[in-house]
Amino acid sequence: MGNPYSQVTPEILDLSTLCVSNSTIDPVFYDKYDVKRGLRDLNGKGVLTGLTEISEIISSIKIDGEEHPCEGKLYYRGIDVEEIVEGFIIEDRFGFEEVAYLLMFGKLPDSRELDSFTRILSNYRSLPTNFVRDIILKAPSRDMMNTLARSVLTMYSYDDHGDDTSLPNVLRQSLQLLALFPLLSVYGYQAYCHYHDNKSLFIHPPKPKLSTAENILHVLRPDSQYTPLEAKILDVALILHAEHGGGNNSTFTTHVVTSSGTDTYSAIAAAIGSLKGPKHGGANIKVVQMFEDLKANITDWTDESSVADYLTRLLNKQAFDREGLIYGMGHAVYSLSDPRANVFKKFVENLSKEKDRIEEFHLYSLVERLGPEIIGKGRRIYKGVSANVDFYSGFVYNMLDLPLQLYTPLFAIARIAGWSAHRMEEIVNAGKIIRPSYKSVSAIQKYIPMENRG
Repeated sequence: MGNPYSQVTPEILDLSTLCVSNSTIDPVFYDKYDVKRGLRDLNGKGVLTGLTEISEIISSIKIDGEEHPCEGKLYYRGIDVEEIVEGFIIEDRFGFEEVAYLLMFGKLPDSRELDSFTRILSNYRSLPTNFVRDIILKAPSRDMMNTLARSVLTMYSYDDHGDDTSLPNVLRQSLQLLALFPLLSVYGYQAYCHYHDNKSLFIHPPKPKLSTAENILHVLRPDSQYTPLEAKILDVALILHAEHGGGNNSTFTTHVVTSSGTDTYSAIAAAIGSLKGPKHGGANIKVVQMFEDLKANITDWTDESSVADYLTRLLNKQAFDREGLIYGMGHAVYSLSDPRANVFKKFVENLSKEKDRIEEFHLYSLVERLGPEIIGKGRRIYKGVSANVDFYSGFVYNMLDLPLQLYTPLFAIARIAGWSAHRMEEIVNAGKIIRPSYKSVSAIQKYIPMENRG
């Protein structure tokens, strides 16, 4: 029979129908009042709602006063993210901690500053006494993002200065959450596997000398083993997901909630709720599931016509989830290319060789090439279409044998760096509470006494 609290009853269905009939707005009104739905215009350009020094996204250039699509660029504090990743690779070291420092403090750290910063994170990488037992293990959830949000909100109860929104205190809270997100996410997953899948419970403590990427693999895997390439690629994934401008849904949520004057835990929990959505952080899961369906329906992965036919059926709502989307293709901002996807692709091929999955990599490359052509034939496009970061990140996580349940939490583990930087920027600049306007299109009505209704 199931949990009665989880059942949609006939009465609820009736009320739902009533809700739909009285909540549907005529699309004509959006044009009439020039409403920028999704805070974007028809060309996908976002409505300017704030200023930031933390990161910048470039997707077009002006030529003779007109906007033209260009190859995408992403800058962290004015530094090209592709150059940042290249620097770490050349020097053969991990970079996520350095990127977090850059985002939060506005400059690249020298070796002394970086050592101090990583030491702070290492010291904070310890949960309160009995937190794992009392909070994480006692109420495991099937969704790790909900588990992460609940854990973040519960951290408030362990903080003697939870409501203090002075910058030093918010910085302290931000650094603690940055250090603890990997543990909260992985331990939540381990608890779920133990209680719901009857698997052995592994709660490995983190190691002080390991990077964030290394510690994730260490606490996740039963034997704590991983290859150098696996750790390096996971580190690159964290770097590429750490920040993406103030206008993405979860970061904008951080600004909105922070502007109300609330505490750090409430602001970050709200951002987690935003990131969970399949239109935002959950998109890479859809990419992996889409490719599984593709492989199940096509025998020859090198047959371009068969792949093209499958992609066409996707767009026509005849395949996979019948939503009419080729997941991982296109972006709200980028047009010709997503620089994060370009960086990822350089490493994905090497990992696919190590994992003996090079044929699958070639299939991804084929879909990446065919997808924009097929979308362009079937739909009107206001700007270019290209593979986004989600297109390859899910494949990377799959090759790293990371569970599907942790794909979006990994995004959060990285993005907490950007969220924290934006929360502090909002506090420092002491802006007004963010309150955009909504135009009412409801007709004015007279109150009807109960005896006259019906």
